[in-house]
Amino acid sequence: MPQFFNKKLLLLLVSIIVLVALIGFSLREREELTWPEKFLKDTTGWVGNVFNKPVSGITDFVGDLKELQDTYDENKKLKARLDEYVLLKTQVQDLKEENEDLRDNLEKEDDLRKFSPVQATVIGRNPDRWHEMLTINKGERNGVEKNMAVITANGLVGKVKATTEFTSSVQLLSSIDKANRVSAIVQGNDKAYGLIEGFDDEKNLLLMKRIPYDKKIKKNSSVITSGLGGIFPKGLPIGKVVDVKVDQYGLNQTAYIEPYTDFYDISNVMVVKREVDGAVEESEGEDEAK
Repeated sequence: MPQFFNKKLLLLLVSIIVLVALIGFSLREREELTWPEKFLKDTTGWVGNVFNKPVSGITDFVGDLKELQDTYDENKKLKARLDEYVLLKTQVQDLKEENEDLRDNLEKEDDLRKFSPVQATVIGRNPDRWHEMLTINKGERNGVEKNMAVITANGLVGKVKATTEFTSSVQLLSSIDKANRVSAIVQGNDKAYGLIEGFDDEKNLLLMKRIPYDKKIKKNSSVITSGLGGIFPKGLPIGKVVDVKVDQYGLNQTAYIEPYTDFYDISNVMVVKREVDGAVEESEGEDEAK
């Protein structure tokens, strides 16, 4: 037993000595490596290369994902800022148009010395009757009464059809109501009187009827209210003549009028009351029609 132990101990010592010798031998600076060293280095390099490619690929993939996420977040922030910019631009444009509209109305008030204007804002329109009626935010409490003229800074748009305590319904000139008439004048050297009644939906033109056949009407002539109906004040601008046609009997003419105001885009208006008392009738120009 001791002899066997001594052999094992001797073999262990020899192995340690050989290992230390190999380590010392391999640590020396040499130009040539032994074949075991070459084999070990090649094996280590191959194993490292095998594992390096997947690890590098995974690292690059994770890096690309992070970069993609950062780009997505940045684009999301930029898109949000762009949406805010578009909204702000729309609001600025809307406020600009509203301010211009209100400024025009205020300047127009100087021309209404014979009238009592009431500033109002459009608060409602029925999509089914967009070209016929609108609702404003002023009513009886503000002195608004039925049949008062309603204008914008550009010209006449209609009249008050009905009122409540705080709101009013306005019937536009473009309404198809046959009783919706306005006594008007075509300005020029030879003034021509007639009635605004009817609207051409396809051409967006008002119809001025019952003009005497012998009146010479020039295109682009201005059309204003005559004030003869007892409701609307005289001189409110309506539009300009773009065409004239004689009726089938040759007794009267019909003028096609391009309104100065876009009836489809009305935001702010003025309700004007005629200060000179007159016979108020349900339909403007009814006496002339007779």
